[in-house]
Formats: sequence, C-alpha cells, structure tokens
Amino acid sequence: MRESTAPAVPAPSQGDTVGRSPEGLGRAAARGAGVTLAGQGLRILLQLASVVVLARLLSPEDYGLLAVGLVVVGIGEVFRDLGLSTAAIRAPKLSAAQRDGLFWLNVTAGLALAGVAVLAAEPVAGAFGEAELTGVVRCLALTFVLNGLAAQYRAGLIRDLRFGGVAGCDLAAQLAAFGVAISAAAAGAGYWALVAQQLTQGTVALVIVVRLGRWRPRRPRRGVGLTPLVRFGSGLTGTQLVYYVGNNLDNLLLGLTAGPAALGIYNRGFQLLMTPLNQLRSPATTVAVPVLSRLQDDPDRAAEYLRRSQLALGYSLVAGMALAAGAAGPLVDVMLGDRWTEVAPVLALLAVAGSAQTLSFVGYWVYLSRGLSGALFRYTLVSLVLSAVCIGVGSRFGVVGVAAGYATAALIEWPLSLWWLSRTTVVPVRDLYLGALRVTACAGTAGAACFAATQMSVGWPSAGRLAAGLLTGLAAYALAAVAPPIRRDLAGVAAWGRQMASRRGGGDPSDRVAQPGNQVSRTRSPESSACSSEQAERP
Repeated sequence: MRESTAPAVPAPSQGDTVGRSPEGLGRAAARGAGVTLAGQGLRILLQLASVVVLARLLSPEDYGLLAVGLVVVGIGEVFRDLGLSTAAIRAPKLSAAQRDGLFWLNVTAGLALAGVAVLAAEPVAGAFGEAELTGVVRCLALTFVLNGLAAQYRAGLIRDLRFGGVAGCDLAAQLAAFGVAISAAAAGAGYWALVAQQLTQGTVALVIVVRLGRWRPRRPRRGVGLTPLVRFGSGLTGTQLVYYVGNNLDNLLLGLTAGPAALGIYNRGFQLLMTPLNQLRSPATTVAVPVLSRLQDDPDRAAEYLRRSQLALGYSLVAGMALAAGAAGPLVDVMLGDRWTEVAPVLALLAVAGSAQTLSFVGYWVYLSRGLSGALFRYTLVSLVLSAVCIGVGSRFGVVGVAAGYATAALIEWPLSLWWLSRTTVVPVRDLYLGALRVTACAGTAGAACFAATQMSVGWPSAGRLAAGLLTGLAAYALAAVAPPIRRDLAGVAAWGRQMASRRGGGDPSDRVAQPGNQVSRTRSPESSACSSEQAERP
C-alpha cells in the first residue's frame, strides 16, 4: 500500500477535492483499495508478530492493565476528535481557513482532554482497584495531544485520496512501536513496554503525516463557515461515543469484576483476531467514505459499490474468521503458547462476532458518506442497549460468557442494522441480505470442515493440527465455490482484485452500471476497506 514516502506534488493548499471524472474516480478507488489492503496486510503481519513475541515476554496482568487504560483514554479520544476528521473528509469543498479552524479545534480539545486525564488518573485507578493504572493513564494522556496535532493532516491525505501515504505512515509507525515494545519487554519493563508502544506509534505517525502533508496551519479566524462542519461532527461524536462504549463494554465489565488477569486473557483473543480484522476493515472506510460521498447523486453506482464491497469483505474476511473459529485451539497454542489455552474459546466466539460485524459494515459507510449522523446516533443507541443486555448476562459466566454475549449481540445486530438503515435512506437491502447469506453458507462450510479436522487429529502436534484444519477448511471452501451463485460472486471479487492490483487499468467496473444498455451482475463484488473513523475501532 505504498504510493510514496513523499507526495509527488504538494497537497492542494485549499484542501479542495481534486476534480475527477466518474471513470477517474473508479480507478482511484480501485487503486486506493489495493494499496490500502497491501499496506494493511503488512501491518497485520507486524501485529501478529507483536502478539506472538510479547505474549511470551509479558503476563496476562500486564495486558489487562493496558487494556483498562486504553478503554478509559479511548472514551476521551472520541471527544478529542469531535467528529471533525470525518467532517473534513466528506465535505464537498474545504477552504484553507476552514482547515485551519478544524486543526486548532482538534489541538485545543487534545490539550484539554490530556489535562483531564492526568487529573482523573488516580480516581480511575481507585475505581478499578489497581494503583498502577494512575501512571498508565497519565502517560497515555499524551496520545490526546499527538492525535490532536495529527488529525487534520491525516484527514487531508485521505481527502486527496492519497491512500499510499496514509498506509506507509501507519506501517512505519507500527514498525517503530513494535521495536520499542520488544526492547522494553525484554529488558523487564512489564506493562510499561506496552505503554511505550502506544506513545511511540502516535509520535512517529505525527511526524510522518506532517511531513507528507506539507501544510502549515495559520491562525484561526472567525466567519469562515465552520458551523456546518462542527454541527456534523457533533452529531457524529455522540454516535461514536455510544458506539465506543458499546464496543468496549466487555473490557469494562471484565476490568471491574474479574480483574486484570481475566481481562488479559480476553484481550489476547481480541488482539489475535479482532485487531487484525479491524486493521483490514478500517482502511475500507478510509477508501469507501470519500468515494461514496462523490456517488451520492448516482444511486445505481453507489448501490453496486455497496454490493460488491460486501461480497469482497465477506468472501475474504468472513471466510478467514470461520477458519480461525474452527482451528481456535491449535491456533492459540501455536501463536501464544501453552499458558494461554484459555484464549481458545474466546477466540472462536470473537470470530463469530467479527463475521457478523463485517457483513453489516457497509451500512456504516452509508451513514457517514450521506451525512446521516442523527440516524446513525439513534441506531447506535439501540445497539448499545442490545450489547449491554447480552454482555451483562454473559458476564455472569466469566470470560467465555462475556465473549458469548458479545457474539450474540453482533449476530442480532447484523440483520437489524440493514433494516434500520433502509428506513432512513435507499440501499439495496435485499441484495445485501442475499449476498450475506451466500457468504455465510460458504464460510460456515469451511469452518465446520476445519473444526472436524482439528478434532480428528487430536494428539498431533499443535502445528500439525492447525495445518490439517486449515487445509481441510480451504478444500471445503473450494468445493462450495462450485455452486454457480458463489462462483459468480467470486469471479466478481477476482475481477475487482485485478483492478486493484493494476496501476493503470481501465475504469472501475461500477462505472458501467449507470450507462444505458450495460448489464452488470448485481452480485459482482469488490473493494476493500472499512471501519471509518478511528474512534470506532477498539483500542
């Protein structure tokens, strides 16, 4: 996902979107998706390496302390951004004065929240009964300042569709942070190695986006038209806060009721599976939101983009989740070691949750790209109540119960989310449901075959069981692809993949949808990227 470490030309000083023809936009979207996915693939390899190595150097308690600290600080991070990054990305036009104003709003919020976090650290530590949290929260407060400074630089790169620069920045920051964490953990720093990893990643990312942006903010001025941007961001902030709390109820409940060790077990399952998944879905939003924003006046092409995006995410990510669930036991043994066996059932349940979330993810792009922050907020409140009930009931049964509650809520939310969205705006709901069912059937077959193989090979070394399960699951996936509907879906995904891999290819296939006389299959698939605002991601 590399474009270049420095922009070929300076980013437009006015921040205005570069004009693109529909065909040019299609090519930019396809290339951006390919570049973004390539970079995320490298980031996932680094993430997995970090999980594998650090799991052998640190304890569940170390991970539990950091998880609690990140959940607490993450709530403040939602307010720090104020939804202004997304507001800047989706604005049809953004003047230099508006961009300056957004920058200073983000910086001011970051400084204010850093101060609040420092003052609140001791009470937070007392609430969780962990004195060590005082120092952890105070150090992590610096991330508010770093992210506040970087927010509009990063938004500018995304707005200009410079996905290669964003990908390179993320990869370099993660690599530097990985090196620092490994060194500190090997030296016996314990949970401070994880804190250092977070701060290093934020610092390196800031330096790189400033270098790539080649933009110097000026003094803020009044009367430049910030009100609509702030209004949109405010509505989105409420949604992100509710979403964040709902998405972190599991961590909060475990931290308060079961302690750092149990939370550390749960966190390892999340880091091993859900963090790589989020790293694949997050850039999908990075690509999809600006593209769908430009397709608001072309509902046919927008609908085709959503159909193909869901299928591409489903036949790749959901299939991967199914294999991970089927091979959870040997996978945990190989990746984390013998002392982390309790992670296996958690991993399997989180894979189910991740699959359901991925199938409904395209709806989130629609809310953001069409400016439906109010409708998104109302739906997110409903999903928060649902998550609270499911996770609350599950918490009575410990770590596995919390994971089961999280998965149950995700399974219920998948069909509900698309139905709710259809009441607000026009989306191809029927096609999305049917596509998701085909994906589920294919992935479920592969996951069941994988699980059966791991059970029949009990007594083998863990690596052998894992290999047997994965090979059997992939074989079942290939057999399922013989079915004509699934074969057509996969052909569409492959065609989009070739489009993404090509630096010079023709137009986006969706460009042809709106042209008379062109019959494009409604089930053809493609794209990538996902979880939009970073505040929606788990820490």
